[in-house]
Amino acid sequence: MNDVRQITKDEAYDTVAPGDFTAMMNPDRYNKRSSAFDKIISATHDHFWDPLDARYIDFSEPFDLESEMILAPEMIPELKLPSFQNLSEKDKIRFANETARWFMSSILHGEQGALNLSASLCHILRDPGAQEYAANQAREEARHVTAFGRYVKTRWGKPLPVGATLGALLAEMVNAQEVYKKIVGMQLLVEGLAMGTFASLFSHSRDPLLVKLCQLAMTDEAFHHKFGKIWADRTIPTLSQEERELIEDWAASCFQTLLFNLVNPEQKKDLYAQFGLDWQKVQAEMLEAVTDEMRREDMKDAANVFRVLVKTLLKAGIITPRTRAFYAIYVDMDELHAEDDRMVGDDIAEQGIEFLKKVNFGKHAPARATAAE
Repeated sequence: MNDVRQITKDEAYDTVAPGDFTAMMNPDRYNKRSSAFDKIISATHDHFWDPLDARYIDFSEPFDLESEMILAPEMIPELKLPSFQNLSEKDKIRFANETARWFMSSILHGEQGALNLSASLCHILRDPGAQEYAANQAREEARHVTAFGRYVKTRWGKPLPVGATLGALLAEMVNAQEVYKKIVGMQLLVEGLAMGTFASLFSHSRDPLLVKLCQLAMTDEAFHHKFGKIWADRTIPTLSQEERELIEDWAASCFQTLLFNLVNPEQKKDLYAQFGLDWQKVQAEMLEAVTDEMRREDMKDAANVFRVLVKTLLKAGIITPRTRAFYAIYVDMDELHAEDDRMVGDDIAEQGIEFLKKVNFGKHAPARATAAE
């Protein structure tokens, strides 16, 4: 694994080849443990939760899928399109809840990607502290897979297949040989996407069980994002121009792919077919209805998932004047630049951590790390 491809400038993120277990047994390695991740490792105890324990979350909580939408209607843009106006109210609710099923299935697949990627980092990170952090994250992502899998099973019985765009991007990140793709892709882009998504669901879901689940997941994700932020702080300032442009261009490409394809009607054509709707007609109506001006208006919302992505990249130093104009089409970059480093959802995560401390340690547990630290 050559250093140019890996772009691991800081020793804390140094790597070995995936199959080079012999390097892990080098006696000198064990005493070269970075302290960079100690704080987020020790905080693991503060945000422990068990999706199989009803003290944390009770999956027996009912919800009437026949008469109520899990997601607020404003989260489902198709309901405003001409093709959907002739649907009965019952079918609109069914479509909305099947859309929620598709949405939650995508989250489940994303969590599986995060689990596999975290596990893959354990095989290649040379630093014992970084390796321990990755192992902790793998454990936390595993409980997310359990929790979101159980939520989908409880509400619908079975998840839907992963969409082509999300599936391809996750596979690229998990299978990447380049460490920067794993860290920028998963720890910054996907974790940023997750925080924005969970914040939106927390605010706009009508299912109290989903609201609770998202808050619990956010108590973990707020720390996962920090692993990537530490990488950015230690790595970005040391890059050559060529290396910076490589990372910057790849991140911009991923953002563009997600922005235009993540919820593209083509990704949900099987769902539309269930209601006798032609996905290409829906796509044409969507293209007419959703303009760049509308996207920019939507991105004024602090919880907008794509705004969160742009802020994540900007604060990590991965957006420079070279690519700033591309993002400025959709979001006010000066406004983002002026904001502090707190991410949307940090407050929600911190409230969740306080709940977990009471369950895990009792009401008088000493205060320790917060999501924003």
